[in-house]
Amino acid sequence: MIDDTKLISQLKAGRRSALNAAIRQYTGYVAAVAGRVMGSTLPREDLEEVVADVFLSLWTHAGTLEEDRSLRPWLAAAARNRAVDKLRRAGPALPLLQDAADPNVLPQQAVERRERSAALAQAIDALPEPDRSLFLRYYYEGQPLHEAARSLGLNLSTAKTKLARGRARLKKALQKGGFSHA
Repeated sequence: MIDDTKLISQLKAGRRSALNAAIRQYTGYVAAVAGRVMGSTLPREDLEEVVADVFLSLWTHAGTLEEDRSLRPWLAAAARNRAVDKLRRAGPALPLLQDAADPNVLPQQAVERRERSAALAQAIDALPEPDRSLFLRYYYEGQPLHEAARSLGLNLSTAKTKLARGRARLKKALQKGGFSHA
């Protein structure tokens, strides 16, 4: 296992061996992040495509990486964004078909869930950094708050405040979008 500083340095130098090392080290992590976003709404092949796209993006954007930072937040954001894009391209029919198999979910409920998820993803994307990264790490990746705060250079108190403000912003955005039970 190569540490991220060395890995990023090698990626920036254009070494394919660094890309292979990143793939070996982080495929499971990227798949987990993307899988949480995509759920079971799309076929496994789509998840594999998202994971491949994330590593292609890592290779093409290696020059923008910061050597003193971990790759995990960059990879998580890329995985989440690619997964959301894949869901958007799949269109609303897929979740409706999946929910149709559940007799407890009415078609209108499925549409509302889909719209609310899209609005939430858009609201999260609108959060400023490092708030967005903190929010994603804590709520979507399940990273303990003290670890997420430390890795972003925040103290625990500041991180708690940013999460509270982020939740309030998301709630306001969802309510503005017509979701009254946000």
